Amino acid sequence: MLGWRKTSLWEAAVSDTIALLERLVGFDTVSRHSNLELIAFIERYLAEYDVPCTRIDNDDGSKANLLARIGPEVAGGVVLSGHTDVVPVDGQPWSSDPFTLTDKGDGRLYGRGSCDMKGFIASALAQVPQWKTLDLQRPIYLAFSYDEEVGCLGAPRLIERLMADAPTPAAVIVGEPTLMAPVVAQKGITNLRTTVTGREAHSSQVRQGVSAVHVAARLVTRIEDIMAELVSEGRVDPLFNVPHSSLHVGKIQGGTAINIMARECHFDWEIRHLPTDGFEALFERFQHYAESLVHDLRPRAPQIAIHTDHLTETVPALADRNNQAAVALCQSLLGATDKDAVAYATEAGQFQRAGLPTVICGPGSIAQAHQPDEYLDVAQLEAADAFMAALGKRLVASG
Repeated sequence: MLGWRKTSLWEAAVSDTIALLERLVGFDTVSRHSNLELIAFIERYLAEYDVPCTRIDNDDGSKANLLARIGPEVAGGVVLSGHTDVVPVDGQPWSSDPFTLTDKGDGRLYGRGSCDMKGFIASALAQVPQWKTLDLQRPIYLAFSYDEEVGCLGAPRLIERLMADAPTPAAVIVGEPTLMAPVVAQKGITNLRTTVTGREAHSSQVRQGVSAVHVAARLVTRIEDIMAELVSEGRVDPLFNVPHSSLHVGKIQGGTAINIMARECHFDWEIRHLPTDGFEALFERFQHYAESLVHDLRPRAPQIAIHTDHLTETVPALADRNNQAAVALCQSLLGATDKDAVAYATEAGQFQRAGLPTVICGPGSIAQAHQPDEYLDVAQLEAADAFMAALGKRLVASG
């Protein structure tokens, strides 16, 4: 038992949330692993309160989404969306066991996923017993996904089942860490791998070959230049802390020896596009330059080629449009009027693409996500619990 439960510092409701968070963090749901033990735990917990739920498996049955409903099966409900997977801890200098929720006496709860985003899931689950005692006039849906961290792979199946089986909800709240502030826009993201094929030659005979490494370097430089063009063209949105679409190369590998002109080089990169830009238009700028390089170099090396593959499908951006119901709900429950935008990608754009008004709002800060000694401030957990309690009361009064 963790030390904070032996004091009078925390309210009983927060203690229940912390106890659930402790269990959730204890499941190693790094994306390369299964999440089924965690899903089974949530199913057992919900069964104690007679909450119906449905698993939606991945292709090989090694992972699953979970969809549950509290309240009547009618239109106009609210979806609380969270992902169950977490990022790896490999090579990170943790000062405590990442998969044991740890209290260091500083008002923070340390553990992988505590912030991103098992705190939100724990807060929603902790409120289920109270929600079950209420005469809800509109339902609350719990929508927990797999593989968000590796490309938002699980959410499309979850959303498809929600739209097929349930009366249309009025709002979706994706509980990524926003310091409990409503976020109305996010950038979309596409992960790519570009492979350059050149012509090998001895490095003393540079006119006989075409170095794939050198060509890749020109492409990488072009990627950075595209960002500068976007800014100069005024394609910016000040709502974002990085106000333009961003293009970034994260990994590059090529060549066999220092004295051999490289036959192959590949690099992994990403495009994080503003809702107003879209992926295709930005990628076309890169592709046009790649084709011009091939055209210029082919007379010297007929085998020259530049090919780009999608490592993941494009995760759509979340735009600040057609979301009035979700925004108004969050603002009224939080007593807030401001709206924000984030540069990181979430499943929110996928819900919006399905026609559902969507916002992002959850406990914790993205600054702590993916870090060693990831933590969630208990004050943020308290704010999330208050939000969940207010949501239940709102859906009683909404009839």
